[in-house]
Amino acid sequence: MNGMIVVAVAAVVLAAGYLLYGRWLARTWGVDREALTPAKRMEDGKNFSPASCFTAFSHQFSSICGAGPVTGTIAAMMFGWLPVLLWVLVGGIFFGAVHDFGALYASVKNNGKSLAQLVEKYIGRTGRRLFLLFSWLFTIIVIAAFVDMVAGTFMATFDASGAVDTAASYSGGAAGTISILFTFVAIAFGWINRRFGLSGWKEFVLAVALFVAMFAVGMQFPVYLDKYGWFAVIMVYLLFAAAMPIQTLKQPRDYLTSIMMIVMIVCAVLGIFVLGAKGEATMTAPMVADFSALAENGSYVFPLLFVSVACGALSGFHSLVSTNTSSKQVEKEQDMLPVGYGAMVLESFVGVLAIVVAGIMFTAMNTSGAGGAAAGTPFKIFSTGVANGMAAFGVNGTLASVFMTMCVSALALTSVDAVARIGRLSFQEFFAKTNDAAEDAGANATGAAKVFSNTWVATVLTLALGLALAFGGYNNIWPLFGASNQLLGGMTMITLAVFCKCTGRKGFMLYVPVAFLLASTFTSLVQSIIGCVNALQTSGMAVIATSGLQLVFAILIVILGVIVAYNCLKELFTKKAGSLPDEEPEWSQMGLARYGHGQHADAPAAGTTERA
Repeated sequence: MNGMIVVAVAAVVLAAGYLLYGRWLARTWGVDREALTPAKRMEDGKNFSPASCFTAFSHQFSSICGAGPVTGTIAAMMFGWLPVLLWVLVGGIFFGAVHDFGALYASVKNNGKSLAQLVEKYIGRTGRRLFLLFSWLFTIIVIAAFVDMVAGTFMATFDASGAVDTAASYSGGAAGTISILFTFVAIAFGWINRRFGLSGWKEFVLAVALFVAMFAVGMQFPVYLDKYGWFAVIMVYLLFAAAMPIQTLKQPRDYLTSIMMIVMIVCAVLGIFVLGAKGEATMTAPMVADFSALAENGSYVFPLLFVSVACGALSGFHSLVSTNTSSKQVEKEQDMLPVGYGAMVLESFVGVLAIVVAGIMFTAMNTSGAGGAAAGTPFKIFSTGVANGMAAFGVNGTLASVFMTMCVSALALTSVDAVARIGRLSFQEFFAKTNDAAEDAGANATGAAKVFSNTWVATVLTLALGLALAFGGYNNIWPLFGASNQLLGGMTMITLAVFCKCTGRKGFMLYVPVAFLLASTFTSLVQSIIGCVNALQTSGMAVIATSGLQLVFAILIVILGVIVAYNCLKELFTKKAGSLPDEEPEWSQMGLARYGHGQHADAPAAGTTERA
């Protein structure tokens, strides 16, 4: 099969899904074009910050499009590229995009509430506390994994004498320098835009100019550090990215990152089509693998395929981004469709590109391993394949290598800063006595809870645990990442189903995804528990630090998942339709001062905080 045909067909299918199913979903649930969103009504200069449609889309896309669309899809190609492609297309349109858009929609309709706050409102307070604990533990795993991934991408190679092997380390060192510059450039970019009111083409031109300057400096002055040196640099960045006001660093960085990722997508597509025109884009990877042979080694297509391919098809992590940050930036309700549904569809397309690139690279890199999977890490396969495609249409090989190294690290780095922020918010919310936002948790807390509710304390504790796992041992619980991620998605979908019923909206499109996700995730977790028990029985103390830790974590996830899922399903069947309408708007004084009294039909009279 020619790779460019697969890309073209997938692009048409995903575009049709957005234009037909996405728009139908928005019409079915209802979008108020005249409403003032929480970002406008509750602007506080910290978390609520209205942004243009593209800026909000950039934040959502760059935050969710992490390592998953590349690593998950390529790893799952042990089952053949066709099953993975079908799950990405079907899952992206009918599962993932509905999940992301639904979470964003429910949050915007509830004054920007986080997913945990939505769980408390529609499910109950016990469910909220358990959900927050689950979310916090989940974010720590993601922080550990992605920090290690980025540091491993940037780290230098040293020869026997301890000197840096510049030839082998150049791409990582140059990309690392660009990443350091990226932080300061993003802050300056955001300040310039706010100071001079730049938007549209002026904002875009400035972004491109800064990109050119960053790459020129980074390629001229590469920074060479070992893995632990990059650990330190990344953690300092995450400390500020997680705690600073979102419009200071995170929002402008996401805008810049999205431009880079879109360029990467365009280069990948062009490379595939140029190679295809030369007859060099044939997918030599197996279309469908021998499922029975894989099953003999414990690799069952169900549920492994559906928990391995998370980002690109469905990822529960996306709901945390939609409700914790994106819902507080959406300027108009009609922007929710491109931001929530559209960003997921584009991420699915990135997953398709990863499948095609790996399929084309198969002959050159396969080692006839289990299932015939291509050799090398998924990031190595993807970056090498796209760089080869860029060279095919005339891009300098060194520039292509540095650019792709920067891109693949950005895929992880722009997700991990969002995860760090969400982990901090989840930790703060856990100590709230009422259904308060994270920033207000400390106001009603006393003693130790008040200390833990502090933004900087919550950030440091979250990052410290993530760093501890990154130094040694996070691989022991990484196999559970896929299952816990999809279980989070299932719990989100149940909450959305309860939201739809309580507000009198149709929610039937959520029922099949809920059933499928719960079945696949709990099956995977039970398999993990059985595997850990068998390993402990056969190897004893030799694997207590690995399989023992996996077993404890798997049991905790199952217990939390069962309790939350039970409470959610109980509320779904017992809640009365239309019993909890959308929340009344909350009118902050800052928002009133900026947007004026009486500018909107729902705006309160001057001097009040109630609806007119």
